[in-house]
Amino acid sequence: MHVPATLVRGGTSKCWLFDQSALPTTVDTTAQDLEGLLVNAYGAADPVQLDGVGGATPTTSKAAVVRASDAPGIDVDYLFGQVGIGVRRVEWGSNCGNCATAIALWAVARGLVPVTGDRTRVVLRNTNTGAVLEAEVDTTGGRVHEFGTRTVPGTRAGGVAVGLTFLDPAGRTTGSVTPTGRALDELTFDGQPAAATMVDAGAPMVLLDAAGIGLSGVESLAEMRDLVAPLREVRHAASLRMGLSRPGDTPDDAVPKVGIVGAPAAYRTSLGDEVAAEDYDVSVRMLSMNAPHPAIGLTSAVGVAVAALLDGSVVRAATGPVLRIGTPAGVVAVTCRDVVGSRPRRVTVERAARILCEADLLVPDPLPA
Repeated sequence: MHVPATLVRGGTSKCWLFDQSALPTTVDTTAQDLEGLLVNAYGAADPVQLDGVGGATPTTSKAAVVRASDAPGIDVDYLFGQVGIGVRRVEWGSNCGNCATAIALWAVARGLVPVTGDRTRVVLRNTNTGAVLEAEVDTTGGRVHEFGTRTVPGTRAGGVAVGLTFLDPAGRTTGSVTPTGRALDELTFDGQPAAATMVDAGAPMVLLDAAGIGLSGVESLAEMRDLVAPLREVRHAASLRMGLSRPGDTPDDAVPKVGIVGAPAAYRTSLGDEVAAEDYDVSVRMLSMNAPHPAIGLTSAVGVAVAALLDGSVVRAATGPVLRIGTPAGVVAVTCRDVVGSRPRRVTVERAARILCEADLLVPDPLPA
């Protein structure tokens, strides 16, 4: 089976984008049919995804099926899939802001959204969660750019500047910014009690107070690998508390997002840059599926910023409009605007994207059961 696709870098992720209108007629757009297509295209059953186009890491094994939207005020709809690594499975329960960044540039390059001067606005809807995002793509000179100089923490490579704003992100999945009704709860981490904030903004997530469990919040990626197992247990327990799953359900490793937060402290990024404590407001280390995230997912960054607005949460940081988050890759700034109580109407992160290639994927046909 020949399947056209485009590989795009968005922020610190790479995402294969599939134009829904160009999919083979034998492929239904139901999740089950798409799952079979993606599993085989990526070589998902192989832990190194050698016989496929997957990147074999959680941040490079992503996909989105995109189409022009027929909803008023929405330009593009997209279905996001986190493709399994070593398992024949695709997680459909979440959103990815970095991939939304990629989709915005792709939509303008494809002509789904016409260029409007030096900045082109793209409104996107994630059909997995209903989240609505607004992107502003750099089209300086009234044209689409293949290359750019905007960089983001986690890579020294430049890309086309894209500002990504999450619109009314709180409570999109559970209906409440605090699904348990509290800003502070107690969970168990590696056999010990842990202060936790469970929040639904950008994506459902659970954040643990690092100091309370003997951690700093500035752990290296190598140190975080030793924490994956207990953090997964926290994720699964929080899923029940937040109403995202029921007892007996197969554990989901996409949501809720899970991580630790701590006070600012000096550390060295994964690229070797020194970050001083005064350079940021809160340290964060997150998991991406079952591995330490090399930076921070944008949905997680939104959740941390909203958690900082909640009285009594584990995110002890300044509550001004801009929250500077210290991640393994460097400092990511998140801006909250039009805040009513603890619910910002607009949450913005500055990103970059670049289209890497247009491809014709050869996917086994018929798709194995």
